[in-house]
Amino acid sequence: MGGDNTHSGAPQPVQPSLAFLKLNKTASKQSKSTYNVVSETMAFKSQISDVVNQLYDIGGLKFGDFVIKSGRRSPIYVDLRVIISHPKLMNEISKLMWDFASSNIQKCDSLCGVPYTALPIATLISARQEIPMLIRRKEAKGYGTKKLIEGDINAGESCVIIEDVVTTGSSVLETVADLRKEGLVVTDAIVIVDREQGGPKNLEKEGINCHSVCTLMQMMDILKASGKVDDLMLEKVQAYLQDNNDSTPVYPVTKVNKRTISFETRAEKAPCEVSKNLLQLMARKRSNLCVAADVGSASDLLEIAKQVGPYICVLKTHADVTANFTQDVADDLILLAQQMDFMILEDRKFADIGNTVAKQYSGGYFDISRWADLVTVHSLPGEGVLQAIQGESEKLGAPRGCFLLAEMSSEGNLITMEYIKGTTQMATKYPKIVAGLVCQSLLLADQVGLVQLTPGVRRGEVKEDGLGQQWVTPEEAVIDKGGDVIVVGRGVTAAKNPAVEAKLYRDDLWAAYEKRILA
Repeated sequence: MGGDNTHSGAPQPVQPSLAFLKLNKTASKQSKSTYNVVSETMAFKSQISDVVNQLYDIGGLKFGDFVIKSGRRSPIYVDLRVIISHPKLMNEISKLMWDFASSNIQKCDSLCGVPYTALPIATLISARQEIPMLIRRKEAKGYGTKKLIEGDINAGESCVIIEDVVTTGSSVLETVADLRKEGLVVTDAIVIVDREQGGPKNLEKEGINCHSVCTLMQMMDILKASGKVDDLMLEKVQAYLQDNNDSTPVYPVTKVNKRTISFETRAEKAPCEVSKNLLQLMARKRSNLCVAADVGSASDLLEIAKQVGPYICVLKTHADVTANFTQDVADDLILLAQQMDFMILEDRKFADIGNTVAKQYSGGYFDISRWADLVTVHSLPGEGVLQAIQGESEKLGAPRGCFLLAEMSSEGNLITMEYIKGTTQMATKYPKIVAGLVCQSLLLADQVGLVQLTPGVRRGEVKEDGLGQQWVTPEEAVIDKGGDVIVVGRGVTAAKNPAVEAKLYRDDLWAAYEKRILA
């Protein structure tokens, strides 16, 4: 349908310059959910490549660690909301979408963009092709007409959905349901990006043909060819898709979701005695702050502990970077912890065979098991490291626990999706000794007894230290990333008055926690 033609109730064949565009008819016949293969024509490939590179340049494609609507964690986030500030690109995308899919759509009496990102795209297509448009509200207004669907609605007519990104297809299906309630026929959806995570298949089950301009991996291949991502990121996204290629999240967000449950309630369900005690302590003290006292001398360590003790739930130590750390210093720490009601976490990051870890944990110069309630552990060596920690703890006769390191806050770390998956599986196999996970995002949301320890947090505008450490705000750590115990280091220890700063962090973090459980 040319832009100068009046609306005739159905799309017309695309005129040159893209009249030679060949859609993959075989793939379309095999599955009406369109994992559409990129056109063989160099012109069309060039258009897609140009759009993808522009999206990257304006921040429409972000790489990091994100929780998307489906509840899954993702190393890539397709954020097409930014295109509203780039009208030329938005116009190119809208034209590309229609040219790509129109010849495969039997009837189109109206268009409806999924709120909200797709609305301006649908508007451009509507105006260019002179096809009526409908708007679906996310919720009906309590005044006026109180309509959920705005526009001229004629029951029995066909409406085509416009969407930016499809993951599981839930947003499209919500829109489809409301349109069908009005008597409209909905059989097609045009989307820019298919994240290859089950969306088109889910839509097909509901009678919707999904026409996607490109897939996530096609975008990654384009960015790799342009030198904008490296092989490591390409492999990370590939691994992510292999683990997330259907409609079921790898880490299910079930009806029992620890994000919205109080620490007191979670403590009742914790199988690890230390995590139970920690959750109770946090609720009792109204603090989810852990201060990382990575200081160079024993006197500084004890002074920091005295100043921040009233405001923290955990003091994190690195005994091996603290000069003159002796068992007398450890005894002083134990006494301060008892007086001020906090736990001690030695950030040892055990990562050796079980026999060696047992010796490192109990005995040697530091004799860590004697004074540390908690330690950090890498899962890389396998289950032997947990068996060693658990065995030594049982000999000690005092409650002890560990945090398994699932993710890190440092830029360029080598942790993969497979490593994260293996780590979470180990955590569930050793519930008596694993108190929680060190991670940057919500993992094992249904395991309410596991405590999420989230590092890399700092107030203010500074986001990195130049040595790979990346920081987020207290609210981002608690609400966006799902953190329970939040680790703050130099933001407190390097402050002119650590006690004052610790109190500010404690207040901000607790307010974020209360906001989270009431959401």
